[in-house]
Amino acid sequence: MIDHALRSRLDDTAQAIERLLDSLLCPAPLAGEIARPARLLEAMRYAMLGGGKRLRPHLTVEAARLFGRDGEGPLRAGLALECVHGYSLVHDDLPAMDDDDLRRGKPTVHKAFDEATAILAGDALVTFAFDILADAPTDSDPAIRAALVIALARASGFGGMAGGQMLDLEAEGRFAPDGKPLAGTEAETLQLQAMKTGALLKASVEMGAILGRAGPDDFAALATYGRILGQAFQIADDLLDHEGDAATVGKATGKDAARGKSTLVSLLGPEEAKRRLGALVDEASAALSRFGERADTLRATARFVAQRQN
Repeated sequence: MIDHALRSRLDDTAQAIERLLDSLLCPAPLAGEIARPARLLEAMRYAMLGGGKRLRPHLTVEAARLFGRDGEGPLRAGLALECVHGYSLVHDDLPAMDDDDLRRGKPTVHKAFDEATAILAGDALVTFAFDILADAPTDSDPAIRAALVIALARASGFGGMAGGQMLDLEAEGRFAPDGKPLAGTEAETLQLQAMKTGALLKASVEMGAILGRAGPDDFAALATYGRILGQAFQIADDLLDHEGDAATVGKATGKDAARGKSTLVSLLGPEEAKRRLGALVDEASAALSRFGERADTLRATARFVAQRQN
């Protein structure tokens, strides 16, 4: 069960992100924009507002807080991450990708609107993410803003999340002549998952460190924590797909087995996957040893990731 202190920190960040999203996803165009079409804005707000744990912004805020950095900058960086995450979900749910009808217990964007609007909403969200990062309120130092842009671009692009999605489609057998899923090894599965899911989680922690002006050793420790957390998150997600109830999870379950996908649950078995998950939580905590009690929220976050039910 999530502890009270962590729940409070998660809720505080989620509420701040919700307020910031609501204010930025508004009808009034910014300088350099011509107009914001109402239907597109409505779809973007539908995709982004009123749902999700806001885990990625939470990681950014808490990593920056280790170095005494708080306020608007970490929230804006976290919001940029959330926009990229949101766009990826909108596009992943499309018929050409995962063909999902539900996301967080409500109709997916292409079901609530239409496929073309969903594609454009995703396109607009990912470009909006970099608008947020590059704008002066995120940080007064242009070099810091540039470092944030590079970190998010490399985590979300063809060497990160988007590339991982392509590997996932290949593993499903989408491009095989017989259409049969490919039997991935553990190493191949770990690489796919590190790109598709882990890269953005790792970047969430690293971007907080960038905003906090972390030194090389501190940055390396947080990067290690973020990498391990990404692995733990994916195993927990695969276990939810294997064992979870769709009503609780908020989306269809059993999809990995139906598609013949290789996951650590299918490769190791559920019990060994749970053992691996517990070991990863311990490793994530150990990676933060140099920060002492200051990193207790991040340690609790690793436990939360492993124990979550949706």
